[in-house]
Amino acid sequence: MGPSEQTTPPATAVPPQRHPKAPPPGTTLGAHYARCFACGDEHETGLRLQMTVQEGVAVRCEFTVTEHHMGAPGLAHGGVLASALDEALGSLAWLMLTPAVTGRLEVDYLTPVPVGRTVVIDARCTGVDGRKVYVEGVGRLDDEDGTVAIRGAGLFVAVPYEHFARHGGREEDTLPGRFNP
Repeated sequence: MGPSEQTTPPATAVPPQRHPKAPPPGTTLGAHYARCFACGDEHETGLRLQMTVQEGVAVRCEFTVTEHHMGAPGLAHGGVLASALDEALGSLAWLMLTPAVTGRLEVDYLTPVPVGRTVVIDARCTGVDGRKVYVEGVGRLDDEDGTVAIRGAGLFVAVPYEHFARHGGREEDTLPGRFNP
């Protein structure tokens, strides 16, 4: 399967443009929030994803599945895999310096992911239509040429910086780390 109609850029979409102030390829993006389950370095059992900027509007990250990430005995929980993909897809907005939130996430699970295996996720932006940001990603086992374990697509919606403070709760927890202009 591929992206659905809801996550495929319409004919009116334009190619994504990396912002001139975006970090160059090879740069590692820091966490957008230190206690984020997916990218935070202060979450004890989190994934601690670090995005490495690729050419275009694209990133690569990886994580190793631990016993904290299990669903069935010895296997990664599907929600954890979806969280990792969602984080990678959402980080693409940083390259356009456009904060955005997940509007729709589609995930295809193609093979089980055992504890101890590494998932390498490549994500890229496929188009922008107004506030809508269209993205796709693939997660492979062990390296960038490994067996495809998950594949997904998403629709993200650009929001103002204030969105996170208004809806997030405590002010000290909602400051947008990656998005400090």
